Amino acid sequence: MTDQAKSDAVSKKMFSSLHHPEEMKITVEMIANAEQLIGIEFTDEERQQMLGGINQKVADYEKIRGVKLANTVHPPLYFDPRLPHTIKSAEPAEDATRSYTMSDIGDVTRPDNLEDVAFWPVTHLAQLIQSKQVTSVELTEMYLERLKHYNQYLECVITFTDDLAMQQAKRADEELAAGHYRGPLHGIPWGAKDLLAVEGYKTTWGAMPYKDQVIDMTATVVKRLEAAGAVLIAKLTLGALAYNDIWFGGKTRNPWDIEEGSSGSSAGSGAATAAGLVGFSIGTETLGSIVSPSTRCGTTGLRPTFGRVSRHGAMALSWSMDKIGPIVRSVEDAALVFNAIYGSDPHDPFSIAAPFEWNPDYDISKLRIGYYKSAFDEERDDKANDDAVLDVLRGLGIDLIPIELPEFEIGPTFIILVAEAAAAFDEITRHNLDDTMQWQEEEAWPNTFRQARFIPAVEYVQANRWRNLLMHEMADVMKQVDVFVTPSFGGNALPVTNLTGNPAVVLKNGFTERGTPTSITFVGNLFREDQVLAVAKAYQDATDWHRQNPPMDYGEQN
Repeated sequence: MTDQAKSDAVSKKMFSSLHHPEEMKITVEMIANAEQLIGIEFTDEERQQMLGGINQKVADYEKIRGVKLANTVHPPLYFDPRLPHTIKSAEPAEDATRSYTMSDIGDVTRPDNLEDVAFWPVTHLAQLIQSKQVTSVELTEMYLERLKHYNQYLECVITFTDDLAMQQAKRADEELAAGHYRGPLHGIPWGAKDLLAVEGYKTTWGAMPYKDQVIDMTATVVKRLEAAGAVLIAKLTLGALAYNDIWFGGKTRNPWDIEEGSSGSSAGSGAATAAGLVGFSIGTETLGSIVSPSTRCGTTGLRPTFGRVSRHGAMALSWSMDKIGPIVRSVEDAALVFNAIYGSDPHDPFSIAAPFEWNPDYDISKLRIGYYKSAFDEERDDKANDDAVLDVLRGLGIDLIPIELPEFEIGPTFIILVAEAAAAFDEITRHNLDDTMQWQEEEAWPNTFRQARFIPAVEYVQANRWRNLLMHEMADVMKQVDVFVTPSFGGNALPVTNLTGNPAVVLKNGFTERGTPTSITFVGNLFREDQVLAVAKAYQDATDWHRQNPPMDYGEQN
């Protein structure tokens, strides 16, 4: 199975509630009649496209109703009567110390050709900046030049932010000259997934209905990175409305093989980081949008605990599942970027106060480390790469504990994501703006949003109560271990941990026969990013996969 086919199969598995059931109880005529109840009219073609998914949802309702839910089981949704504008902003947040510690990597020397540092991790770029061997302006100009050159092949940029970038780079250099060093991100160029608002620039969400949208605000994550001294050089592509790698301008490409997409929805963030076009990037994940492009492009990604990073100023897809995290070239880079962006925010009622203390020399021998046994036992093309990870960990002296995740049918719980996403983009369905979106297949958002109009409110609440049972079962599993390792798309780890909100680190663990990357994922306890990053770093330090970069010879191929 090819990498593209594998990704497609995973997408279909995760969106299993869209598959055709064997028994079709609902007819096109019934859909047409039901439209009168909700005040929306679809075309005959749209009704036919919805038919299979709606019948599957009816089957999912029956499964949810078959689960005994005691009155004490509540949905994991929390109402806060305070409105954001009534809460005074306080920066830094109470839980955000913004302290940092980096590994001792020795002296770093500027090469004769500055472009040779394009693939360096932030830890190394930071030393060039701090030692004044390289200015932020030089680094910014180098990355902007690369980004503009390779974008013609990768289609990873929606908007270049040259003017803002040069302002920020010059300010960084002035501060450094005055002896004011903000930390390891000071002067480092980065790219933002274009669902993060930046005042004065378009925020398109990758979708045709919003391609000219300008939001009069700047996302909290962007503000926090600016406070850390980072330099924003571009707003990067995402699959339209945060799904897949197809956006209104085309399809973002995998730097390792530009004949295939970079996967989504953090498509541009994965491609640009892997191709050495930015120092780091920011992505988001609801159900695999950091893990999947990091796998395809061979980057390192951190999906933090739900609520760890403010989503203020970010496009909402699913209020109860969206998460923001870094896509980088090393685990330690992920820790440094996360350290700058985490923390509660009065503008995001879902954000949660919790400390984070990064120690690059964390003694992982103190941790209980497990592996998802049945997922490793599965037959798949990249099984040898995954099994080799276990050998490396055991070689580090780790006594791996076999665990199993809850035996829980995930499909019906996707009602939660689908209902919330359809609500978030209600207007484009009601006003037929969804017809302008480039991707119009059965599993694409336009059809999914139409189907969601027929999800009963009661079933949405029941699915959330069912999700609460899963959260309790997962908490019981995590009593056995502090961190566990799993094939990135093995078993049901990806959907389960996105529903429960557990943090995960995904990183390269080898290559396919075609020469494209594969990945492994480490999962930790809620709010213990320090532990899961430490274990992932120990594995990464024991291998050299992350030091191997795409050939970038596209011009020669043409």
